[in-house]
Amino acid sequence: MIFPKGANRKRILLVDDDTSVTQMLKMLLETRGYVVTVASSGRAAFEKVEEATDLILLDVVLPDQDGFDICRRFKENRDTRHIPIIILSAKMLSQDIIEALYLGADDYLTKPFEYEELVARMETVMRRRFLVEDVQSSRAERSFVREIRKIIERELVTPFFQPIFLVETMEVFGFEALCRPHSTTLLANPEMLFKAALRFGFYQELELLSWRRAIEDVACRLKGEKVFLNCNPYLVEGPQFLKIKSIFEENAIDVNNVVLEITERSSVSNFKTFYQHLAHYRDHGFQFAVDDVGGGYASLEAIVETKPEVVKIDRHIVANLNQDPFKKSIIKFIVAFCKENGILSIAEGIETREDLEGVIDLGVDAVQGYFLSRPSPHIDRQALSDVGGDAFSSS
Repeated sequence: MIFPKGANRKRILLVDDDTSVTQMLKMLLETRGYVVTVASSGRAAFEKVEEATDLILLDVVLPDQDGFDICRRFKENRDTRHIPIIILSAKMLSQDIIEALYLGADDYLTKPFEYEELVARMETVMRRRFLVEDVQSSRAERSFVREIRKIIERELVTPFFQPIFLVETMEVFGFEALCRPHSTTLLANPEMLFKAALRFGFYQELELLSWRRAIEDVACRLKGEKVFLNCNPYLVEGPQFLKIKSIFEENAIDVNNVVLEITERSSVSNFKTFYQHLAHYRDHGFQFAVDDVGGGYASLEAIVETKPEVVKIDRHIVANLNQDPFKKSIIKFIVAFCKENGILSIAEGIETREDLEGVIDLGVDAVQGYFLSRPSPHIDRQALSDVGGDAFSSS
């Protein structure tokens, strides 16, 4: 999955004076695309908070001020009251949780906690903020719904394709299909569109439309390559199997060449049911990839449970890996695990020659990223052949 850059990345203020905790959390959150600022005291928190801050992670025990008091002050301040706050605390007493919520905290998580649970809660409270800010009235809500319906009914999406290159042969292994909506609203952003579709109950229709348009577009242009399709667990859990299978049958696409990339693992509502459905898809020939591996503990759990044919290494682990021995160690571990278990490893987000050379040295099987080829609605075989040869020639 490709995270937004620059000002669009979510900004987190982490307020905790435990250096070991802040260093670990900062590193893990940054691998998921967040911009993290650390404050080790209440005073530092007030100095570093910005109007553009998207979320505050706030410990209760700080050297100069009580975390509850800091929460209250943030929520009383006109410039910071809009920022969601998650309290992180070892205090498990119900009165502490109640006090935090009454003071305006949006959530309360007791230590120790699972990293993936924290990320899921972070995304939930920030999603609430998005909905509060951008769907403030029933009129605005109806406007969003109308726009989503228009996009689906008029099929206002264009499929883009980004190639994935095998390292050993320098040939194209497959194409990841990406949806680009046509809209003059906030929903022109694919991430916003799919989040809104989930919120208003249009996700399955939108995803199936995106898949169908991509398959119709690419069917006559494939030469045995794999097609990678992003797949939220909601779709696998839903009763859409026959409709999904027909999309490929009608376009003469062998499902053995289809790889479903499981994204947003935190949205799995029932893991037992999800894995049963996943097994049903696999029995019919579909393959699976686990996306963003290395970005958190849960992705390793997903590998164990899903037993994927493909693992995609998180782009934030790949970026500037030659400058970070810790990143190298993570990728080396993932690659070794994949080789031992017959799983294809793909390094995402290759944006420089240094990144490409680094992952090749560490033994990845395939690569994908802007340095090699940007997503495009067209598939130019000659251009891809030239790109592959040029990119790998001195690697």
